[in-house]
Amino acid sequence: MNIYINARFLTQSVTGVQRYAIELVKHWDQLLEESRDDREQFSITLLAPRKIIHKLELKHIKVKQTGTFGGHPWEQLVLPYYARKGLLINLCNTGPLLMRNQIVTIHDMAVFEYPKSYSFLFRNAYKIIQKALGIRALRIMTVSKFSKSQLMAHCRIKENKISVVELGKEHMQRLEPDREWLNHHQLAKQNYLLAVSSMNPSKNFSNIVRAIEMLEGVDYQIVIAGGTNGKVFSAAGLPHSDKVKLLGYVTDRQLKALYEGAACFLFPSIYEGFGLPPLEAMTCGTPVIVSRSASLPEVCGEATIYCNPNDPTDIASKISQVMKDTHLRQSLSVKGLERASGFSWEKCARQSWDVVKEVVQA
Repeated sequence: MNIYINARFLTQSVTGVQRYAIELVKHWDQLLEESRDDREQFSITLLAPRKIIHKLELKHIKVKQTGTFGGHPWEQLVLPYYARKGLLINLCNTGPLLMRNQIVTIHDMAVFEYPKSYSFLFRNAYKIIQKALGIRALRIMTVSKFSKSQLMAHCRIKENKISVVELGKEHMQRLEPDREWLNHHQLAKQNYLLAVSSMNPSKNFSNIVRAIEMLEGVDYQIVIAGGTNGKVFSAAGLPHSDKVKLLGYVTDRQLKALYEGAACFLFPSIYEGFGLPPLEAMTCGTPVIVSRSASLPEVCGEATIYCNPNDPTDIASKISQVMKDTHLRQSLSVKGLERASGFSWEKCARQSWDVVKEVVQA
């Protein structure tokens, strides 16, 4: 049985979606190492455009680069030709519209819920693609019960066609933190609040800054990582704050150092299909404040402090509550580590591989 994986993600920068795809493929390769029966039954190939930027060390999954161009045209025109004699697995929200023999992971319905976060062409293209795949694909995988309910509401996908497979956290455990970089930025351990935010409106950057402006006489630093450069405060319509140390883009090793050194992690996002950053923070033992929105309560359970993402006053209050109470932070750290232990890429891989085999055997 030929199984092909849409590996367009190997040409893209890593966000949560690409992280999921990379970790899943690596752990599927490990499952094949453990199962001779699966190795004999399935031939698995990553189909990718020519210009890949991530190279995975795999023993049992082949990589084949195809076509002369990339992006959506490659995915819609080249990919289905090379995958025509097998089952195609798409892990990053999209797939070729002309194929039926495929499985698709759709992580969220952000283009439906928060269309203003995306360009006109992007959001409308994704709406068409995701609705069509919901109808044509043999099975849909998603990352939370919340996202499953969204898929059913926006794309009218039948409940029994959707499988929920949660993400993992071992990628954060494997990283060696870049503590020298932390020292370079003069960030003392346990003496700063950390937030990770992009300019996507659903990440709630504006209310993070408004909440921070309400904090008076704080004796700790406030650090925001993320975005494409250090000029995000000057973007139109966003508040400015002299209280914030803005780091811009950080590497994975730098991010782990930030998590481990922070007294608290703040993530008041309005919309998340899963919410990987809070899970990463809990994995590092960092106390977490998140919004009681979308999938975040499903992921974080009782291991965090919740805030109202639409109320900067409440966000500021929760920051003060956590930062002033050492015992609360210690309790949240223990609860977060325990909560994070229930998530793993190995479990994600086994559950999703079971979905693949169910489709093959149907």
